[in-house]
Amino acid sequence: MKKSLWVKLMVGLGFVMVLSFSAQAETITLTFANQNPELGWGTSQAWKPWVERIEKASGGRLKIKGYHSQTLAKGKDTWNAVKYGIADMGWCFHPYWPGMTSLADVISMPSLPFKTSEEGSAALWKLYEKFPQIRKQFADNHILLLYTTDPYFLITTEKQVKAQEDLQGLKIRMMGGPSTEMMKALGGVPMSVPMPDNYIAMQKGVTDGMGGSWESILTFRLYEVVKYYTLDTSFPVVYFSIAMNKNKWNSLPKDLQDIFTRESGLNGARFWGRNFFDTAREAMIREAMDKGYEMNIYPLPQSEREKWLKEAGKPIWEDWLAKMKADGHPEAQEILDALLAMF
Repeated sequence: MKKSLWVKLMVGLGFVMVLSFSAQAETITLTFANQNPELGWGTSQAWKPWVERIEKASGGRLKIKGYHSQTLAKGKDTWNAVKYGIADMGWCFHPYWPGMTSLADVISMPSLPFKTSEEGSAALWKLYEKFPQIRKQFADNHILLLYTTDPYFLITTEKQVKAQEDLQGLKIRMMGGPSTEMMKALGGVPMSVPMPDNYIAMQKGVTDGMGGSWESILTFRLYEVVKYYTLDTSFPVVYFSIAMNKNKWNSLPKDLQDIFTRESGLNGARFWGRNFFDTAREAMIREAMDKGYEMNIYPLPQSEREKWLKEAGKPIWEDWLAKMKADGHPEAQEILDALLAMF
């Protein structure tokens, strides 16, 4: 009788162990909505290695399936696609949604004192961690990391912009928020065009140019339709989030959440900024020149840059502070001061 009971106990224990092992070994697949093309620079240099690190650290328990080139959700719909569970995760371009994360827009002020995406990305994440008012504006989704471009410059199709006067009446795609206000103040006509549509817009003359980064020019082969590059414009950066659906996040086991946390946050912000943007300049110039495309590069002189700053730089800071105060955010000045103190 005792032997029979012992056998039953051992069989039961073995069954429980098998179930436990099966639960641990089960692969969780997360869908990721990514506006960028699968073979683009940012996807190959930032998204892919980041995903591989997470999957490897999980020991095969996590799988992140990328839906690139807007195949799961359009760029403008990605935030809500993540919020409502259409996608488990998403690459979110915040200039699509003016005013939604208005306090984080501080990072998009013109003429801020940083030169690389890695620097800007780290600064934005530190602000996010420091100020609960910023976190509240992102609260619809679980934010894994935030990152920025490097400061944008100007590319044009038909003429080199060397002075503010050259901008008058030009239709220039900008990214919303402070960058759009800056272009208005300089006399250009800001246009809102989704990133994947800029090639055709410039090719057909719908727009005359855009504020851009080396990565966007490389990924979307914009060097095929533009000839002129005006650098050192003090244009702002734009910023992004890597977001996860909150219910999906809460459903993950704690050890898998910890893997995401280790690969995200400040370290993740720096990684995405550096790999997505800072490494793209040499690659873009080399590719354009190897293929024989014309590149007329003009660094804006200091005297002209100071003129742009006077007309459309720091006045944008003041406008933003006034708007934030009117919207009930007196902490905006403290946020701006904290950002400037980092450099």
